[in-house]
Amino acid sequence: MKVKKIVIYINELIEQENISLRELGRQADVQISALSPLASGKKQRIDLGHLKRIAEALDINDMNEIISIEDDEEDA
Repeated sequence: MKVKKIVIYINELIEQENISLRELGRQADVQISALSPLASGKKQRIDLGHLKRIAEALDINDMNEIISIEDDEEDA
């Protein structure tokens, strides 16, 4: 069985929107302390409420723009 990992595209989204992580947190009403580990890849769990607010703040209708499940190459 292949090992999967969750990938969260916070850095790509803030770069695309030309905003800072702090600004995304402000717009989405999510604390920077919750966003920072997601952006750095140190945390793969994301609160569904945070996911919804990020999508609303960035006007995203497809969650695949924020998060995906991929094969974990490190465990292959």
